[in-house]
Amino acid sequence: MGHYLLRRLVEGIPLLLGITLVVYLVLVSIPGGPLAAYRNNPRVRAEDLARLEKQLGLDRPVHVRYALWLGRFVRGDWGYSYVTRQPVLSMIWERFQNTVYLMGISMLVTLLLALPIGIYSAVRQYSLFDHAMTGLAFMGYSMPVFWLGLLLMLLFSVELRWFPAGGMFTVGEELSGWEAFLDRLRYLALPVITLTIVSTGFYARYLRASLLDVIHQDYVRTAWAKGLRGSRVIFRHALRNALIPFVTVVAIHLPQLFTGAVVVETLFAWPGIGRLFWDSALRFDYPVLMGVLAIGALLVWFFNLLADLLYGYLDPRIRYG
Repeated sequence: MGHYLLRRLVEGIPLLLGITLVVYLVLVSIPGGPLAAYRNNPRVRAEDLARLEKQLGLDRPVHVRYALWLGRFVRGDWGYSYVTRQPVLSMIWERFQNTVYLMGISMLVTLLLALPIGIYSAVRQYSLFDHAMTGLAFMGYSMPVFWLGLLLMLLFSVELRWFPAGGMFTVGEELSGWEAFLDRLRYLALPVITLTIVSTGFYARYLRASLLDVIHQDYVRTAWAKGLRGSRVIFRHALRNALIPFVTVVAIHLPQLFTGAVVVETLFAWPGIGRLFWDSALRFDYPVLMGVLAIGALLVWFFNLLADLLYGYLDPRIRYG
């Protein structure tokens, strides 16, 4: 196990470096740039633009700017925002907690719904429940997130006025205790419902397909033939192996817990990392964009490694050399 972890860590370093390099080159090659608004302003002189470029370091070659960013990044200095002049690390940390709060609850609700739906659909294949859940799953998964969010906002915020249309809490009111909890819950409802509807169908269908594949294996049929109880066969023998590919899918989506859902956070004005990324992209705020994207790449690599380690727990036959 130790050698395997060490090898994966060594392999991850050039991978992450390559990702950050490609992302940096793509960002700086996009037409526009941080000074685009000033270039279109006739009152801004050429010498003022030159001074701004020098202050932001944009007058240096691209490879030099990347090397300087990388050197500061590995030391924990992620630079300063071109727009707010605040430290990038503090800006990301401020939004990080809000994103984990939203995405964590959404993922929890999604799994609490998807797991029993997927298991029961596989056990009762082609039943009325299975057909109904299949139709609802395809409907939810095929809906564009922005369209679904706007539809829920129109229904529950504009027409019924049950939930607020955006934000994280009521501004201007000092609430505490149970009132504060209910207030946060009202603002949390619509984004969580949107994310849950889109994700539940995908997870449920994937688990159903994985479990059906395992149920038809010979060792499961043997367990049935021995007269074992149905729940024991499903949960003890079949589900554990069916969860191996399911864990991979969950691990791919887990980085969203920390990097946020850009569309949902922007649509519902949720102050998370996803909305920070969108606002920074509109302003060509390279330091913030690189910080968010670097975290995303690191988390994808980490959770894939975690999924590989979980395989050994779910399937004792797996050995790490």
